[in-house]
This record gives sequence, C-alpha cells and structure tokens, in this order.
Amino acid sequence: MLGHAGLAFATGVAGFHLLPSMPPLWSGASLLLASALLARLVPRSRLLFLASLGLFWAQIHAAVLLHAPFPDDLARAPLSVEGRIVSIPTDTEQGQRFLFAVERTRLDGTDLSFAGRVRLSCYQDCPDFRAGERWRLAVRLKPRHGYMNPGGFDYERWLFEQGIKATGHLRGSGPAERLDAAAGRDWLTRWRQALAGHLARVLGDSSQVGLIQALTIGERAGIEREVWDIFTRTGTNHLVAISGLHVGLVAGGLFLVTRRLWSMSTRLTLVLAAPKAAAIAGALAALGYAGLAGFAVSTQRALIMLAVVLGSVVWQRTLRPYHALTLALVGVLVWDPGAVLSYGFWLSFGAVALLLFNLGQRLPSRDLWTRWGRAQWAVGIGLLPLLFLFFGQASLVAPPVNLVAVPLFSLVILPLVLIASLLSLIPGLDWPLRLTAEGLDLCLAGLEWVADLPWASGHLAARPSWVWGVALLGALLVLAPRGLPGRWLGLVLLLPLLAVRPPAPRQGEVWFTLLDVGQGLAAVVETASGTLVYDTGPAYPSGFETGTMVLAPFLQSRGIERIERLVISHADKDHAGGAAGLLASIPAGRILSGEPERLGLAKVEPCLAGEGWEWSGVRFGFLYPERPGVKGNNASCVLKIETGGRSILLTGDVEAKVERELAERLGPGLRSDVLVAGHHGSATSTSAPFLDAVDPDWVLFSSGYANQFGFPVAEVRARVAERGIASLDTAIRGAIQIRLGPDGWIGAPEGWRDRAARLWTHRPGPSP
Repeated sequence: MLGHAGLAFATGVAGFHLLPSMPPLWSGASLLLASALLARLVPRSRLLFLASLGLFWAQIHAAVLLHAPFPDDLARAPLSVEGRIVSIPTDTEQGQRFLFAVERTRLDGTDLSFAGRVRLSCYQDCPDFRAGERWRLAVRLKPRHGYMNPGGFDYERWLFEQGIKATGHLRGSGPAERLDAAAGRDWLTRWRQALAGHLARVLGDSSQVGLIQALTIGERAGIEREVWDIFTRTGTNHLVAISGLHVGLVAGGLFLVTRRLWSMSTRLTLVLAAPKAAAIAGALAALGYAGLAGFAVSTQRALIMLAVVLGSVVWQRTLRPYHALTLALVGVLVWDPGAVLSYGFWLSFGAVALLLFNLGQRLPSRDLWTRWGRAQWAVGIGLLPLLFLFFGQASLVAPPVNLVAVPLFSLVILPLVLIASLLSLIPGLDWPLRLTAEGLDLCLAGLEWVADLPWASGHLAARPSWVWGVALLGALLVLAPRGLPGRWLGLVLLLPLLAVRPPAPRQGEVWFTLLDVGQGLAAVVETASGTLVYDTGPAYPSGFETGTMVLAPFLQSRGIERIERLVISHADKDHAGGAAGLLASIPAGRILSGEPERLGLAKVEPCLAGEGWEWSGVRFGFLYPERPGVKGNNASCVLKIETGGRSILLTGDVEAKVERELAERLGPGLRSDVLVAGHHGSATSTSAPFLDAVDPDWVLFSSGYANQFGFPVAEVRARVAERGIASLDTAIRGAIQIRLGPDGWIGAPEGWRDRAARLWTHRPGPSP
C-alpha cells in the first residue's frame, strides 16, 4: 500500500505540470475536497485523494513562482534594482553572469511592485561581484522568455525550474553601487566562490579548471561546450557535476570506513552500534558534500533518498527496496514538486528502479564484474527510450564506457580530486592538484577518441506518444527475469521506436516552418523530394549560435539527415551566423547566397533571378538578385515557393528600393499568399507599394522578443493592418508552421508557442 500511495501522490504532481495553463487555486482546492469526501465514503478511492493532494501541492508551489510576473510593458525599460547576489558569479566571454534576488525595483524614481530572482549579465566594466553582497544596479529586464521551436530546448521551462522570474543585463551607462559587502545568509555561496577562485589560481591555464570546479563545488559553467559534448556522446555526463551518484559515493565511502573503524573499539560499540554510527557519519558526509555543491536540486534529491535509507539503519527499520524508493520519491516531491520538470529527476529515479527490477529478484552472482556488467546493461537499455524522448539523442556506447568509467571515477578520480583540492589549501601542496589535472587530460583524451566513433551516439526523430510508452514496456520486458514467459516480446515492442517515422509531406505538399531564432531569420521548407533551409539565424560573441542550438535539433526531430539546398540570403550575422554550426551537424548539397564570397564557406554559389527547380510538384524560383556582386541587405536572395495555386515569398533583408524594382519588373507575378516581412519588420522594408503588389493573406515577422530595434516597427505593423492582412510574429507565437498542398491550404498557420504551451510558458501580448 505504501508504494501505491506514493505513486498516486507522484502521479498528481506530474499530471499538474502537463497542464497547458495555470488553473485557479479554487479548482485544485475543490478537487481535493471532493476527493477527500469520496475517500471518506469509499475507502478504495483513497488513491484518488492522494493524487489530488499531489496535484494541489504542485499547484500551490507553482502559484508562488508565477505570482506577480515581470510585466511585459517594462521589458527593456531603464530600471534600478536593489537586492542580493545569490549565486557564484561566473565568467563568460563577454563578462559575468549571476543570479540576483531583487528586493526593490524603481523606474524613474517610482517604486514598482516587482521582486524575485532574476538572471543578470554584465558585459563591460564589471565590478568585483561577490556572492551575498547587496547592490543597487541599473538594469534592463525582460520576462522569462526563450526560443520556442519543435525539438528545441525549452529555456522557459528551465528558468521556471530554477525559480527565475526575469532575465536581463546591466546598463553600461548606469551606476553600480555596493550597499553591503557582507555575505549574510549566503555565506556558504561566498565560501564556494572563494574556493572556485582558489582552484582557478592554482590550476592557471589548465584546460581542466572547469571540470575540477564541477567535481568539487558543482559549478559547471567553466566546462567548455566541446568538452560537455564529449561527455554527452559517451554517456558519462552524469559523472561530471555533483549529483546523487557523487553524494552517494561520499556517504557510502565514509559509511564503510566508519563502520570498520568503529567496530574495532569495544567501548564505542557499547555506546552506539557500529551500523548506526556509520549511518550518522555517512549522512553528515553527504550533507557536507551537498553543501559544497550549494545544495543544488540534484543533491537535494540525493540527500532525501539517503535520509530514507540511512534513517532506516539508525531507527532499525527494515524497508523493502521499493518502499525506500517510494518514500524518497514522495520526500523529494514534498520538498520540491517542481523537481518533476528536471530530466535528472526521471533519470535518477528511473535508474534506481531499473536496477531493483533487473537485479532485485535474481540470485546473487559471485562474479563482481558480471553483476556490474548486468547493472550497466539494465541502466543502459532501460533508460534509452527516456534519453531519446528527453534529448532526441543518446549515447550508444554508454554501457561499455560506464562499465569502466564509473568504477574508475568512483574509486580513483573523485577521491583524488577531492583530496588534492583540500591539500591545495595548504601552502606548498598545490602540486597534487596540478598532477590530477594532467591525469584528467589523459582521461578526457580517451573519452574524446570514443566520442568520435561514428556510431558512438544516435539521434532519433520525434515519435508519437504511444511509441514511447510501448518502448518503455519493451525495455522492461527485455530486462525482466529469465523465467518470465514472453520476454522476447520486449524486442518486438522496441521495433516501433526504430520503425515509426514522423509524418512527411506528400506529393505536391510543402511544409514551411519559420523558426524562432530571436533577432534573425531561419526557415525550413520540407517537400516529399527534399528539404531547403533559408537562412540560419544569428551567432553571438558568447559562442551561442542558432545553427547548432535551434536548426539542427529541429531537423533531427523531423528525421531530416540531409539538406538538399541551403540558401543564405546574405552574409549578415543574423542570417548567416548559424551556418557553420548547422553544417557541422547536418550535411548540405548545394549552398547558395547573395554574398557567397563573404560567407567563408566552401563551394557557395550565387543565387540569381530566373534560376529555379521543382520538387514533387512544388516549384522554387529566385526572383532576385539579377546579377552577382551586389552588397549588403540588397544582395539578399528573394525566393518564391509555389504549389497548388498558393505561394510563399521570402525576401531576406531587401529594402524598399529593391521591392519597387521587383514590383515594376514582375507585376502580378509577385503575388503571394504568405510574405515573410523583409528585415524583420524594419521601416526600410515591407513598403506600401510592395505590399500592394504582393497582396498577401499573411505577413510573418521574424524578430526577437523586446529587441533593441523595436522590430517590427509600429509603422510597418500599421501598414499591414490597414490592408486587412493577418500577421504573426515569432517573438510572440514562437515557430510558425504553414502547410500547403495541391488543393491549397492545409489548415491555418499555427504558432508553436500556442501549440506546445505549458503553465510556465510566457504568453507575451502584442507589440505596443
């Protein structure tokens, strides 16, 4: 009954986070009251009451986070905020980034009601920020907002999970005034910051500074993206940052040592039994190591799980493994219902459950390596569907790699890093830490060799929901004890995971997606015969670029392994910035551009008016430029896509002068049903004569939310509205998807922000 009760509570918590929007509190309270009355009358319905209790508890927790959000009308306003730094400021290529607990907000000397945790960046002349300090800062903020694309990372979900209400940056022209230098209640974070700085000074220019900081204090910001990718492709990223494994290793190690030493003293065992003393020591060690990691969410989960297990030893209670796991599950969700949003939550509890399921009912083997190999097989196979579901990719070499990496890490690397870090605090004893860093260089080189194997990792396109349920059931059957009849059906149930493909366009259909890439442009055109990508979005000095982070995940989620044509309208960074990253992930056939010589890519051809082709009844044709050698915005490739008497027109950044030339030269041939507005809605494009010539039913804007340019500008939006033309903006609606077929429209244009909305999704209002 204990297990069923815990699972019912967890189901309620998880179910609440699937809701598309936040329901009123009275609805959750009413459901809880009704289920309580029903449980009183019908005892068998108590599980329904527990599920309702979990739902209402999660609703209360979410209501606190969603209460008094940052207002849209204050986005990018020049604000003054007072508050405290509540995280370790981390260095970036552009400056620093940290979490700031806002206590007071002012605009032009007037107090505002906004308060809460925000994520701030400092780009130039950054003061010496330290955790715990109180500051008065001049900032620009915007609500919790991120890109919204199919197959992409849900940044808003991550911000919600971290309790962050807004993001922003310091205004370079405004003052930064330290109000209090004391650490206050953030003394532990200040101490961790000092330790991070000490490790960086000792290691100097070592490439392993970030990795050692991650293993000692849980700060992963210093790990380069390329290194993190190596851990991901080899399935060893769980070894890098302090998590349940790390806390469990420290607690387990001290448990065994304490029990051994304590049992050697008769006097001590008379005072307290050795297992109890070992459990207390293990709990204290876990608490200390979790504190070293700043009590991150993953370590909180580990502490609660260890409290259940070690508490049963202290109080001499025998717990069945599944009961212990269920108690830990309930404890985590009572402490933080939002933990269900963390993929680590599902992977950590899933891994333990799989080990219990696969090994718990088997006779113990005398061969340690056999048991260890079976454990890696169980976790590797059992979590594979979850990894593909969550990330769209998984390491195929994780079981054999972890077979060696986990004991090497547990018995050698982690103890060496912790001991060497402690010794480095003693003057003259910093050489063990530097030597350890050199050893990590060798380990990383070995992992890199494995990661570079062509079959090291695999991507999987999006699948219907039923496929994932069937695949999980199949994995459980494969891992079931050998005596269970029908285990072979597990392999059959895994087949849909490989065989079922995402839906694809048919003959004469074109599926058009204008991706949300912020202040930039990227579009994907799918047909039955091939895929075209028009522009690749921006790249930033920080190293972030949308080719790797937005375009590639979208294409992989659609099962697209090759781009037949890549058109980069012109060479500006907001259109071409993601090209190199995209091509590193997905190969392209022909590459065309209005400024081929400026792209820095091989084998780029110029796009010229009059060139065209046909794929499965869908016609593509360039309308501009008429000659090579044009520079700047007016070099943009203008592309028209036609099928079934309907058409889509992409104009890049061409300005009014070129728009006028096109209208005069093509006349009625310019008519299109969908127009992607030029230059993101700038006043230099989408002129009145051009709109009249194109006469679209829809105008799509690709712009960044609360961008500094004010795109799309009010003048262009008014011009579109005056003509009765419907419009959509990626900043407000996320990725915009349109489908055309031989008979015309296949449904109305749809925004991904509306379709994939959850209760944490930002719903911005229309531009002012």
